[in-house]
Amino acid sequence: VETETDGRIHRFLEKPKEEEITCNTINAGTYILEPRVLDFIPAGENYSFEYGLFPDLLKRKETFYAHVPPRTYWIDIGTPERYLQAHQDLLANRVGRIHIKERRGSFDSATVAEIDELSIIGDDSQIKPGAQIINSVLGQGCFVEERAHVENSVIWPHTRIGTAAKVSNAIVGRGCHVGRSAVIGPGSVLGDKTSVTDYTITGGAKL
Repeated sequence: VETETDGRIHRFLEKPKEEEITCNTINAGTYILEPRVLDFIPAGENYSFEYGLFPDLLKRKETFYAHVPPRTYWIDIGTPERYLQAHQDLLANRVGRIHIKERRGSFDSATVAEIDELSIIGDDSQIKPGAQIINSVLGQGCFVEERAHVENSVIWPHTRIGTAAKVSNAIVGRGCHVGRSAVIGPGSVLGDKTSVTDYTITGGAKL
């Protein structure tokens, strides 16, 4: 989205090629339109604001502005790496106006388990003796067995991490089971209800 210094849109280019990019602002967010603008939309057909309405507004020389709030955090979470990065930024309070007030739900943790101050633990989770939760998010009802290690990861609700298992820089879906001494390495993504057998070692796998 190319704009003038006052924010007025000069050109709207949807999904440009790399060599066509001339600025660092994109179309992402909420549209606020005058009701009369809806009359420009053809009835009874599929119609895209990005490809149809916005270029039409420019041709009509309608007043059309973009707004970029100051100090805004934005990240495309369309890849596992970016999804994890967004969580790391949230945990570290690097996301502008969003601050996590409550990082601990109502859960059961052994006194000898290690849970760092950045991690978020969902309600009804259980953390067993010797387990370590470092810079990670655990959803509701997770079960982390003895000596398991979870670091820089996102664990969705109702997942069990087995005894002495290691999960690092990974995304583990809902209702999964990671077996005893299994290693889920960086870049791994486990879909919902995936079961990883005991002593399995994987890195970067998409299951």
